[in-house]
Amino acid sequence: MQERHSRRGQARPEALAGKVYQTIKNDIFDFRLMPGDRFSESEMATRMDVSRTPVRQALFWLEREGYVEVCFRSGWQVRQFDFEYFEELYDLRIVLECEAVRRLCSMPPGRASELLNDLQLFWIASPRLEQGKAVSLQDEAFHIALVAAAGNSEMARIHADLTEKIRIIRRLDFTREERIDATYSEHARILLAVLHQQTEEAQRILTDHISVSKAEVRKITLHMLQQARLQPDSPT
Repeated sequence: MQERHSRRGQARPEALAGKVYQTIKNDIFDFRLMPGDRFSESEMATRMDVSRTPVRQALFWLEREGYVEVCFRSGWQVRQFDFEYFEELYDLRIVLECEAVRRLCSMPPGRASELLNDLQLFWIASPRLEQGKAVSLQDEAFHIALVAAAGNSEMARIHADLTEKIRIIRRLDFTREERIDATYSEHARILLAVLHQQTEEAQRILTDHISVSKAEVRKITLHMLQQARLQPDSPT
């Protein structure tokens, strides 16, 4: 009994640190904490009504993932965006997703249609969503599902990992209505090309689709980040 009680006691601080970690990460992704913002462990602990221990553990996790960094004698800071790094991740996306499309197009007739049925229903047959944040989440799910459907679990794992890393930037590609319309149109065209086993056409549309998002990364300014914090859910 004592051993079981001890294990529960050990799990609680870890679970609490996990909650703090997710809260801070969401604040960064939703731009409530901006690149360059500084804060102390004490401030964060007071805000979340916890001790400094789970806050410190959560911040070390976020530091390993590249979201925050320690500032000498002045607490912690949300890391500034490394735009070259994000562009490299977009290049990797193109490689992985084009390979996924090639594999899907080479499947026996009808197999890709089975695997991509849910995507067809959402992006072609269902009414469109209007809110930029909702479309951003569905866009992310589309590309994850596309790679997963290709059947290589390690490729899917790597793709999911880079998807997590670009999520903070990706949201900004859906703050304008024309980008939402383009996403629906391009996703439908990618799906139809795959279903007709048009490998080169599907890869071309997919590459152009991701490249436009990559180009938008270069245009991001501090003003855009501030606007995203003020209006995180609505297209402008």
